[in-house]
Formats: sequence, C-alpha cells, structure tokens
Amino acid sequence: MFSVEEIVKATTGKLIHGSFKDRVSGISTDSRKLKPQEAFLALKGNNFDGHDFIEESLKSNISALIVERVPDHLPLHQVALIKVKDTALALGNIARFQRQKFNVPVIAITGSNGKTTTKEMVAWVLSLNSKVLKTEGTKNNQIGLPQTLIQLSQKDDFAVVEIGTNHFGEVDYLAKIAKPNIGIITNIGLSHIEFLNNLRGVLKEKSSLLDNLAQPAFAVVNADDKLLKGIITQNNKRKHVFSYGIHEKSDFSASVIRLKGGKLEFKVNRKFDFALSTLGYYNTYNALGAISIGRLLGLGYPEMSCRLAAFKFPKGRLNLVDFKGLKFIDDTYNSNPLSLRAALAALDGVRCKGKKILIMGDMLELGKQKELLHRQIARSITNTCDILLTVGSLARFTAEAAEKIGFKNVFCCDSSEEARNLLFNKISPGPCDFILVKGSRAMRMEEIFSV
Repeated sequence: MFSVEEIVKATTGKLIHGSFKDRVSGISTDSRKLKPQEAFLALKGNNFDGHDFIEESLKSNISALIVERVPDHLPLHQVALIKVKDTALALGNIARFQRQKFNVPVIAITGSNGKTTTKEMVAWVLSLNSKVLKTEGTKNNQIGLPQTLIQLSQKDDFAVVEIGTNHFGEVDYLAKIAKPNIGIITNIGLSHIEFLNNLRGVLKEKSSLLDNLAQPAFAVVNADDKLLKGIITQNNKRKHVFSYGIHEKSDFSASVIRLKGGKLEFKVNRKFDFALSTLGYYNTYNALGAISIGRLLGLGYPEMSCRLAAFKFPKGRLNLVDFKGLKFIDDTYNSNPLSLRAALAALDGVRCKGKKILIMGDMLELGKQKELLHRQIARSITNTCDILLTVGSLARFTAEAAEKIGFKNVFCCDSSEEARNLLFNKISPGPCDFILVKGSRAMRMEEIFSV
C-alpha cells in the first residue's frame, strides 16, 4: 500500500492532478492484470509502450497513473496522475523506497549459472518456518526485481531475489535497489561476454553485488571457482565472507557425491546426509549455496536435509520428461559453455542401455568468441554422446568440429521444428535411449518434446 505522496517522493515525479493523500494498493505494469485501486505504471519497451494502454487501464477502477507523457482526450479526472522522467527508473525507485521501509533480511543471488535454482532452493529452505518473498521465475532484470520488491510487506520474514545481467552496471543498479544483507555469487563463466568482454569482465560485474551489501553484511561464494578465490581471501571489514565447495577448503563442503536411483546423494561437512531429485552433479553447488544461507540464518542440517529432499527443480533445468515413449532430459532454459559442459556431465553419469543423443541449439551472447567456443565444446560432446543434432547457425560450428575429429552421427538443422521432425522420422530413437536437449532461450528448444 502506497500513498500518492510516497510515490511522488520516491520517483521525484510531479503530481499533475489528484491528492497526495490518495492511496494505491499496489503498482502494476500490465494493463491486462490490473486490480482495482492499483496504480498503472506505463513502461516503454523495445516492442511496446504502456502509454498505448492507458485507456484500457482506466476500465479497471485504478487509483493512479504513473506516466512519462500526459495523454490527451482521456477521462483522467478519477485518478491521480503522476508524471515522471523515466517510468523504468521510477519503478526501481519505488522498489528502493519499499525496501527501505522494512527491516527484512534480503538475500540476493547472482552468477553465470545456477542463479534460479539456487534462489529457489534458498527460498524453499527458508520457507519451512518463515514467510518468504522471492523472485518469481527468472524475473531478475531492471523490471522483474523491482516488481518483486514492491510486494515486500511487514508480513515477510525474508526476501530472496535473483540478479541477472548482460551489460556492465546492471548488477550494481539492482543491488542498490535491493540492498541485500547476504549476497551469493554462484560462479563466473563465459556468459553474456558479447557485452561483458571476458571472464574478468563477468567477475567485475557480478562481484559488484558484494559492494552494495547492507549491514549486517555476509558474502557467500563458490570456493571452487578460481576467479572467486580472491573474494574469499580479501580482508574486508565491511562484510563477512563464507564459502562453499567440493574440491577446495570451504566453510560448507560436499563429499561422497554419487548418483543413485535417479537421485544425487552427498554429505555436507563429512557428516550430514543430503539427497536431491536430479541427475546433475553440479546441483550439489546450488544446494550448498542454500545450505550455507540456511546455516547462517539458524537452520539445522537435519531439517534442511528433509526440506531439500522434497525440492522440485525449476522447469528446464535437467528435468526428466517422458514424451512419445522416449526419455528426454530437459535443460532448455538457457545455454553457455559452462552450463552445457555441466549438462553433458549429467548425461555422462546416466546409466543407459541405448544411445545417448544431444540436441544442441546455439549458445548466444558470446561475442567475438562465439565460433571458437562452439568449436571447442565438440570434444566434450563426442566423448559423451552417440548422436549429435545441432539447431542454428552457430551450432553448425560444433557439428563441423565434431566431424573433423571423426564423429560420424551428426545432423544439422535450422530450427527446433526441423530437429523434431528429423529426430522422430529419421533417427527414430528407442525407449532405452536418453535425449538431452540444450540451447539458449531464444532457440525455443523445448518445442522438440512438447505437444
């Protein structure tokens, strides 16, 4: 709940008409989902302009409009009208204002891979005994994160948010809105290097999260990530640093890791047993991130073990899917070299009486290294798979590299639809085969095994 005065103050906007004492029940950017007494904030995007839907929004009995330009010839007298310079920045400023109103611990998660799964695990563990506000899905950008924090209320015990980026400065901007008390960096990999240049650029961007922690401040980082080691060894009086890992010395370590009966089993700190319903070895890291947070916030290992055993992984993250009598491993949410190698390791660990098939889509946003990185992944694929189908112009480089080293069963497609037809009509896999499907989000790889 906001007063119009609070919105004007938070956004440094101008009240065109209405009363400062008017109140709104929430802020919405979607005219189709408006509820009575909410404020409609007219966002401008690349393919849409919320100002075009103001007339429609007025039919929902809203209380206020937040706009960059005042519309003509509309019956605006029944709503408070607030004019701002930039509605996207206004959304962030309202979220920052709401965050500052409540003394609620905020946990923020960033990294090249595993952000969403770690965020979901942290929220799942903490919600055992507490009310947790969390980022829905992957709404981790300059619109999604503010939309989450605007919902913060005195009923919440914790807030868990995901922070994504593909340009310099985005993590810093979002962290300044969220002002988290605990920041997690899952890893540093070759993602979004089209704009972040290289691994050092990724490290610089992701680690800016830790520069914006609010007191009491705790950083939690992956000790096995070579680029994150420097953060662990830093003597920074402004924040306490904790670590998790498998190979390197850490505060929360996993050992005796094995895949058994479709479950990933491991011990934490050589004593406490955990099990996850996943094929992915790398999900040990995601679980360790959640366990670290749970321990810092007072939860015991036995209760976290029971909680994580019941955790259901987000869609598109190594989920087993049965489609037309075939076994698919759905890892279609996104793809980059690090996550593809992790998915291949999961496929390699599966016991399979039949063939192992990879349907690989383009890995996007890799900048000048895109051809090289697509070629380099070929060796890992040929060591794991029996058949390779590629989708897209970049994945053809992988196909060429695989054929160059003697791999015979390679097929190239221009679209996921073509790959689906080829899979079912020419390759004709059997019920004993396993099919891993992986690619960047824009490649729509999930269409291969959906109705």
